Amino acid sequence: MTKLLIYGATGYTGQLVAERAKAIGLDFEIAGRDAEKLARASVELGVGRRIFTLDDPASLPAHLHGFTVLLNCAGPFARTAEPLMHACMAVGVHYLDITAEINVYRLAEALGDSAERAGSMLLPGVGWDVVTTDCLAAHVAGRVDTPRSLRIALQVAGSLSRGSAMSAGEIIGAGLMARVDGVLMPKADAAIRSFDFGDGPVDCVPLSFGDLVTAWRSTGIPNIEMFVHVPGDAFPQGDLVSLPDGPSAEERDANRARAVAEVTGADGRTVRSMIETPNGYSYTPQAAVEASRRVLAGDHRPGFQTPVTVFGPAFAQGIADTSITDL
Repeated sequence: MTKLLIYGATGYTGQLVAERAKAIGLDFEIAGRDAEKLARASVELGVGRRIFTLDDPASLPAHLHGFTVLLNCAGPFARTAEPLMHACMAVGVHYLDITAEINVYRLAEALGDSAERAGSMLLPGVGWDVVTTDCLAAHVAGRVDTPRSLRIALQVAGSLSRGSAMSAGEIIGAGLMARVDGVLMPKADAAIRSFDFGDGPVDCVPLSFGDLVTAWRSTGIPNIEMFVHVPGDAFPQGDLVSLPDGPSAEERDANRARAVAEVTGADGRTVRSMIETPNGYSYTPQAAVEASRRVLAGDHRPGFQTPVTVFGPAFAQGIADTSITDL
């Protein structure tokens, strides 16, 4: 069987992912816990649906029979990734998701050996940011002999969706971390650093994204830090549940996304590169569906993987209107 199951397909990003999967002709079904929303979406898309919650982990493998790939779009992923990963491993299905929550990557890494024995691939982060920054890290690392340190900075472009805002809470709650001499550990230094995304230097604050795990796996660089620049009122305040689902198509088109990576080699030389893409909510459906398509076509490896280790460092630039510039 080469069939995709999209879990969380009625959420803001999940809907965009399902529409993209339909547009390129993938064989897929949608799943989630809201029967009414799923019924409506399945009719609109012309695909099958499966209704199930994640409350009873023992029942989940039965819902995955007949599928090759599960694409999890239901956040916060700290609540959904673990039961779905275990269900995938139980039946040999490949697990993908679109999160940036670092604890999901730590979980996938910890389960890597078990997944390899089960013949399942655990590939979190097939959207923005991790596809873009993983490939950017590999690109800039290749410009330096013996790279020793990597700093990645993201620029949040436009407003966040309600789901992303909730996931951001999980990222902040995980605590501030860095990779030091290959070891992931708490970071005491919360100093702000400046990065230039093309319009002059701006202040970026340290934050712990999944790249602290993926970039280490993809590049082997032993010292890694993450930063983010949130301009204006991009990060919502107050009651997140009452927020709109996410930015409109017009808002997405008006706010492109960028990330900068800088690598310092053993000789002290530092090089920088920047990746620019469509808005993250426009990029993620394209990248996630393309990753799913490739895995369905046989492009997969068992165990914990990253976009670079599976698809190579050019994967990010294969998405339309994406470019890397050496600074």
